[in-house]
Order: sequence, then structure tokens, then C-alpha cells
Amino acid sequence: MAKFAIGAAVIAAATGAFAYTAGWLSPGRLTPTRLVAALAPPGGPALGHRRNHAKGICFTGVFESNGKGAELSRAGLLAAGTYPALGRFNLGTADPNAPDATVRVRGLGLQLTAPDGTLWRAAMIDPPFFPVSTPQAFYDLLTASHSKDPEAMKGFIAANPEFGTFVGWAKGAPWTASYAEDAFNSLNAFIFVDASGARHAVRWSYVPQATVTPITDAELTALGPDHLEQEIAQRVASGPQRWNLVITLAEAGDPTNDPSKVWPAGRRTIDAGTLVVQKIEDERDGPCRDINFDPTILPDGIAVSDDPFPAARSAAYARSFNLRTSEVKDYPYNATATTGAKP
Repeated sequence: MAKFAIGAAVIAAATGAFAYTAGWLSPGRLTPTRLVAALAPPGGPALGHRRNHAKGICFTGVFESNGKGAELSRAGLLAAGTYPALGRFNLGTADPNAPDATVRVRGLGLQLTAPDGTLWRAAMIDPPFFPVSTPQAFYDLLTASHSKDPEAMKGFIAANPEFGTFVGWAKGAPWTASYAEDAFNSLNAFIFVDASGARHAVRWSYVPQATVTPITDAELTALGPDHLEQEIAQRVASGPQRWNLVITLAEAGDPTNDPSKVWPAGRRTIDAGTLVVQKIEDERDGPCRDINFDPTILPDGIAVSDDPFPAARSAAYARSFNLRTSEVKDYPYNATATTGAKP
């Protein structure tokens, strides 16, 4: 059994990635309600909070497009220009009070807004690949990790060997002491449509300009349970932080429907611009509070691919949003908040 023992941090990492993949396959098989419910810890969900990636901090800034992405997509937000950005750094956990070092997956929710109000929303995580290949497998992972059957996880791993690769990453990849040092990856494939109508399968990443200094989980623990939020607030107060939007193009034969498979090295990439985080905003009543970072909210020129996860995520995100906004008494709004009308 030692061969199949998986630490709590690894389970938390995979579970945390649900914010990136939770969805549904078909009515009667796997629904958003069942998947969102499967995320809840034994004591139940944190009412009024996102059902996952519950711990986070909001920011505002801009996306500075250099226009190079327009080669691949007619989306206005990839034309040269500067566009408002709203986002949220977060941890992949259903516990809004989880210590930073207990959560392996970190995320970035992002919304870019074009002058005409068109939106591009994305939800990304820092692993370079997803732990499983299908939404059903993710639900099975949640079920196995919560099961009292000592054979449940062993059976899951046998049925989903790709999970072993993710376990290796979770155990061996270095940590960082700052969101500013993390890269955030779409993992799912999307389709960029250019001005001629040609379609290009792509994935993208936001790659930090900050110097990356690896640390251990023990060192992160020593920094305190809420270090990441405190550190990014201090860092941005000292100066804007930047990430490059790097678009990777698929070649023939590259899988576009399985985020657990990494595309081979050497694929063509385009640096399409820079995300500039200018201000850290309040999490509780800030401008991210009522944003659902649904990855299927896309501008003309960007579309979903044959990857089933974006639609799956959209369905589950809607379920999570409806739950938390109906629980306002458990997460009271500030009457002076600037996020707009409240339900």
C-alpha cells in the first residue's frame, strides 16, 4: 500500500484543480450539482464562498497587447492596445482559511475587457498539466479521496495511470513564496480564429517577469499561513507586477481534448503582450466578489475546442456561483462595496 499512499497535499492539489475542470458529462451521468457537492470537505462547504479556490485575493490592472496575437485571432483584445484587467490570485482549496503551505495548486482567474464591453474570461492554474484526462475521472478522484474504503484510491490510480504523473509533480516541483513568481496555464486547448477564418488550436500561459526563487513547503510554512496574500499586496504596493501572455500553437497530432497530456517541446510560441497587476483589491467586498471566471466567456475570434472541460467548468461554476450568492447572510456584503447590485 505504501506504493499507493498519497499525502494530503497531493489530494488537495488535485482537488484544488477542480476550479479549473469541474463540469458535467451528460444528464443522468455526471451533473454540476454532484461535482460541486463532491468538493465539500467532511464538515460541509464554507457557505457564502466559492465552492473551490475559496481562498484568494483580488487585483486590478491592465493587459498591454503588443498586437502579435492578431496573427492568430481576430479578437479585439489581441489587437495592439491597453485593456482593463480584473483578476484574482487564489489557492485550490474549498477552505477559505487554509494555510498557504497546505495547498499545492495555485490559480489565476482573469477578465479582460474590450472598449465595446466584450469580455475574455479565463481560469488558469500553475501545474503544467491536469491530473486526469476526463471530467468523469476527476469526479472519481474526488470520490476516492473521500472514501473510507482503503482500496478506493488504489483502484482509482490503477484506472487512471496519468494521475501518477501529477503526483510526481505535486511531490517534487518547487514552491515559491509569491504569486508574482508563478506561471499560470490554460491547460485546456482553445481555438483562435484569424481574420481570414483560419482556425488555430492553442494553449496559453501567463509567465512571470519576476525572478523565480524556489523554496520548500517547510520554508513556506515558516512564512505564515497567509503569507501569499500579504506578500503580493506588499510587492504590488512597491511597483506593478507583470506576466507575459505566451500562446503555444498545436501541431498536427497534438491532443486538444486531454489537458493531462503536455504538448511536445519546441512548439511555436508567440508572446502576445503583458498583464500588469497595478493594485491589490479587497477580497471580501472587492470587484472580484461577483465575478464568475467562466472560461467559456470568450470574444469573437476565440472559441472552445473539442476539449470537454471548458463547458464542464462553465456548468459547475454557475452552480457554485448560484450557491454562494444565495448565501449572502453567511458572507455579508459591505453596503458601500463597489461591485454593483447584490442579490
